[in-house]
Amino acid sequence: MGLIETSQGRDMAPLATDPLTLGEIVENGLCIGCGLCRSIAGAGRVDMVMTPEGRERPVVRRALDKSTLAKINAVCPGTRIAGPPPAQMNDAALTDTVWGPVERLVLGSAADPTVRFIGSGGGTLTALGQFLLSSGRVKFVLHAAASRSMPMRTERKLSFDAASVLEGAGSRYGPAATLVDFNDILDRGEPFALIAKPCDVTAVRNLARLDRRVDEHMRYALAFVCGGASDLTKSEQVLQRFGLREDELSLFRYRGHGNPGPNRIETKDGRAFEISYRQLWEDEDKWMIQPRCKICPDAIGQVADIAVSDSWLNGGPAVEDEALNGIIVRTKRGLELFDAAVEAGVLQIKRESGVAEVGELQSHQVRKRRAVWARLTGMAIAGKPVPLVTDLALHDCALQNSLAENLVEGRGARDRARRGRLGEPPAVPRATILGDL
Repeated sequence: MGLIETSQGRDMAPLATDPLTLGEIVENGLCIGCGLCRSIAGAGRVDMVMTPEGRERPVVRRALDKSTLAKINAVCPGTRIAGPPPAQMNDAALTDTVWGPVERLVLGSAADPTVRFIGSGGGTLTALGQFLLSSGRVKFVLHAAASRSMPMRTERKLSFDAASVLEGAGSRYGPAATLVDFNDILDRGEPFALIAKPCDVTAVRNLARLDRRVDEHMRYALAFVCGGASDLTKSEQVLQRFGLREDELSLFRYRGHGNPGPNRIETKDGRAFEISYRQLWEDEDKWMIQPRCKICPDAIGQVADIAVSDSWLNGGPAVEDEALNGIIVRTKRGLELFDAAVEAGVLQIKRESGVAEVGELQSHQVRKRRAVWARLTGMAIAGKPVPLVTDLALHDCALQNSLAENLVEGRGARDRARRGRLGEPPAVPRATILGDL
């Protein structure tokens, strides 16, 4: 791969004749650790491991044939990133170059005060997950939640009732392989909903072009507007602040229990520690966002049915803000779900919003959308593989920048790529080096 396809109205490209290996995907900084490659290859052929850098990455245990690699390349959200179909864009209530298709955009939240308090922001995704189950629209919800055995880490979770969805509420900022057994989930043959990162939704939409079971069984895809997935080492820095070890923990909550709520740690012997959300993210040099996130063309969930964002009216949390989400309804299916949830009293609307306001509340997303075309172009000039991107208007977004701004982004990405700063080391299990797992 070397060129970026940005034209509208094209479907996915055919399977690559010379697909990237999993090692090449990882080492070129394209992997986000969703786990779908493991699901496609099958257990025993690919394992997901925690690397020394604190990222979940695939490691090949048994050689993959070319057809399997081609299928992985066709669905991987690091190699193929497709936007909404042109028909959806043309039929939407409104479309925006940066924000994509919109059927409705409001500021709102979960109506249940407990869900609002426990969930992140306004608890909207938690409330929708509960409603999908209680209304019988789906049999289960696939989402991410804290590991019970290692609470600083995140694992995929299937929830079959409202209580289980609430148990998994709250943002998880570390790595999460939500799709690690997605083929097994499809084999269940039951209707379900996915609540996940935008890149996870992209991966599943890619798979739907090759596996009709996705559209048969996945009734809804809901996403949060994503600021990027951090390495586990970011969380380990918090433990170092308090002189703690991971095996001492009984709870590691990144946020929630307020808006945004504190980063709270509890130990098995009854001690508790807290830092504020601002303290957690105060030093941008220590955010440790994964490389794939820095070139993400769709962190705003354009291919989800509904995308939900934080909405701090001052541009960021003060101490504790009103529990509130930006709710971007993107598809007709999502609109029917949203209207039904409001009518059932599951969601409450504070007021109507629009792309101008959400652009102010999420200004960093606007900057990234305008920068990605130049960043990917710079990587390609450096001779690095880049994702095939379709129907996301990246060039049109770049035209909202000045030529000077695009040159700065492009040259910066080119130079970082040449120095290897946009890539990663080969994936190896952390245990082989650190002996801590």
